[in-house]
Amino acid sequence: MKFLKQTIDQIEELVVDPGCKISAKFNSFAIPSGSLGRLEELATIYASIKNDVNCKIRHKKIFTIAGDHGVAEEGVSAFPREVTKQMVCNFTGGGAAINVLARHVGAKVIVVDSGVAAYIKPENCLKIKKIGYGTKNMTLGPAMSREEAIRSIEAGIELIEEELQDGLDIAGIGDMGIANTTPSSAILSVLGGYDVSAVTGRGTGLNEESLQKKIQVIGKAIDVNKPNPSDPIDVLAKVGGYEIGTIAGLCLGAARYHIPVVLDGFISTAGALIANKLEPKVNKYMIASHLSDEKGHKIMLELLNKKPLLELNMRLGEGTGAALGISLIEAGVKLLNEMATFNQAGVSEPLKNCNQ
Repeated sequence: MKFLKQTIDQIEELVVDPGCKISAKFNSFAIPSGSLGRLEELATIYASIKNDVNCKIRHKKIFTIAGDHGVAEEGVSAFPREVTKQMVCNFTGGGAAINVLARHVGAKVIVVDSGVAAYIKPENCLKIKKIGYGTKNMTLGPAMSREEAIRSIEAGIELIEEELQDGLDIAGIGDMGIANTTPSSAILSVLGGYDVSAVTGRGTGLNEESLQKKIQVIGKAIDVNKPNPSDPIDVLAKVGGYEIGTIAGLCLGAARYHIPVVLDGFISTAGALIANKLEPKVNKYMIASHLSDEKGHKIMLELLNKKPLLELNMRLGEGTGAALGISLIEAGVKLLNEMATFNQAGVSEPLKNCNQ
């Protein structure tokens, strides 16, 4: 807990474009004012986090955090639990969707075992931060102990500090874990005060009967455990997941070291909700890459006051949306660094009395 508290205490309030130096630089370019829209916004956020109007993006890393869930025993997923380990092996083999998109945007994938219910041999791109071999079935009691919840968050902070050693300019966050939309919906229901049915979706493609069962399972878990919405660690421990805790820690650690965090979909945003509840100053360091097709994601983003960059009906996870978001942020930063000014381009500036 001491490590977590120290990290939270060191997160600074982010001021966007202090002194208006970034907006002044954009206004000097040979374009109509504000014509780059959200690309300008992204560059402004990134440069503000780095406190450098001439910042660049060199080291892009996507953390794909994997963990299993005891609640899978209740039949809340269309896939068996062993798929989590199988997909981790697919990630390390370079054949998953996140590997393809990471190569496309020039990012490195860091695969993390935070709680897969099987032994996985460490490899170069696989980090072992295992808190346990899957959480417990949260319909029967807490998914994990409070101590395990804290350790899962601190594991995420550790990942940031480890990856800083050889460079980390921007972090994308993704997930892998069969049944992990179930704890994510539970977290949203508790922290947001929503009815379970309003925030629970089909996950991996459940039919209507299985969806109704999933809603009942989440409701039972909340009734059994009575998580305290004012205590995010209690919520994580009682109805969360190891990978969700690690994602929360990644958000906190990144903010501590002035690293922008690009959220993926439903599960990574559940981790962001935990982080935001622990320390609201983390919020401005987070960027929402896309709107997931999962039912509760829009509500999560509204709670965080985040406007997603893309809406592509994606719901895969893994960090796939984050990879695309990183690409857009990098495009904005390159525009900030590489465009010619009116003077350099030999282009007349706008008429003063018409310049809004």
